[in-house]
Amino acid sequence: MKQPENENVSAPFSLDGDDTPLARELADLSARRRALEQRSVQLSGRTRVLTVSNQKGGVGKTTTAVNLAASLAAVGARVLVVDLDPQGNASTALNIPHTADTPSVYDVLIDEFPIADIVQVSPESPNLFCAPSTLHLAGAEIELVSQVAREHRLRTALEDYLAGEGQHMDFVLIDCPPSLGLLTINAFVAAHELLIPIQCEYYALEGLSQLLGTVGMIQKHLNPSLHLSTILLTMYDGRTRLAQQVAEEVREHFPREVLATVIPRSVRVSEAPSFGQTVIAYDGQSAGAVAYREAAIEIIQRDAPSATPHNEEA
Repeated sequence: MKQPENENVSAPFSLDGDDTPLARELADLSARRRALEQRSVQLSGRTRVLTVSNQKGGVGKTTTAVNLAASLAAVGARVLVVDLDPQGNASTALNIPHTADTPSVYDVLIDEFPIADIVQVSPESPNLFCAPSTLHLAGAEIELVSQVAREHRLRTALEDYLAGEGQHMDFVLIDCPPSLGLLTINAFVAAHELLIPIQCEYYALEGLSQLLGTVGMIQKHLNPSLHLSTILLTMYDGRTRLAQQVAEEVREHFPREVLATVIPRSVRVSEAPSFGQTVIAYDGQSAGAVAYREAAIEIIQRDAPSATPHNEEA
């Protein structure tokens, strides 16, 4: 049988490329990029201290801490990341040296080093700072037990640092280990806001009640100003019904705290740390980077009016 001369023209099943799911997704991403370029933000001028915590591992906690920090720094905020996880993944992602002989958060908690003596500037941005972790921090849980004011050590050091001349920060993000030990308690006592990343997967809310119970105890006995201000949905795959159900369930339980922005599953987000970068520096136009930039702007705009800075003079 003779074939049509121009098969592409005559084929009745040819599709309009602009109406495919992929094309719509790319068009949406392009529109979001343009919207981000046109957005301007107003910083409050005070220091907001947020603890990024979830006792459940693998929820994107450290990924969220460093990428939000980089996103905030990109819009002009001065940001300090305090790496309280002995694994030091936040320090790695920010390309901060954290070998065993590096002055670190361990020295602050155990030997009362000033935070100013350990803070390093990330090569990624002059607005992005890090108080690194080292493996020594793994032993700090045990060593803190016998220390005076063991729950308040990070808060005291942070207050002293922020009160120093020229050391104002707009945001301090504390990256916690995936546990509820003394390191995490120090983070809760030092902060005014709690940010919880929740992955859009099965058992997403598992353990959350225990975490909130611990927060309640901290509020009652150690830090009355601590409050849950932000929940960020991570690892979202809009193609699955499960992810949509989890997002709906979390929003139903926490309608005011959940950000409108969701963080999608992203290869670029996963690759970035192996290059010693956040996804903002690694591929700032990728879907994951755009989502974190949107989340950062939302956090700035949802500035909690009830929180007050540790350094009242800021």
